[in-house]
Amino acid sequence: MSIDWGWVADQSETPLLAEARRQLHDYFDGKRHGFDLALAPVGTGYQRRVWQALCDIPPGSTRTYADIARTVGGSPRAVGGANGRNPIPIVIPCHRVVAMSGIGGYSGGDGLPTKRFLLALEGADGAADLFASRGPK
Repeated sequence: MSIDWGWVADQSETPLLAEARRQLHDYFDGKRHGFDLALAPVGTGYQRRVWQALCDIPPGSTRTYADIARTVGGSPRAVGGANGRNPIPIVIPCHRVVAMSGIGGYSGGDGLPTKRFLLALEGADGAADLFASRGPK
């Protein structure tokens, strides 16, 4: 299973997908900030450690790529690479990871506007500063 930013050709509803859709609707309606889904995303051991560290970031909070690297090992760049391979964005909240100098990057949806939207939806600490960041728009 993966979350895509739109419809894909080969999709059919399963109980898990129906529950994921319900929880995502609740998330976007502001009724939930975390997810309770039985998922096992496929990735390397390092990627799975990074993704677990992302899931440990409380809603409304952010961590830097360097923070995550200190937790799981590797470098901030390696953390960014694992973030980019996240197959279930939002559920694994890669949008909560920012650069030390500002908002950082984001490859989901419409890029940084989507990241800013998700952080604002969660009421992220310092979201106003991230919006004003001189990083890419």
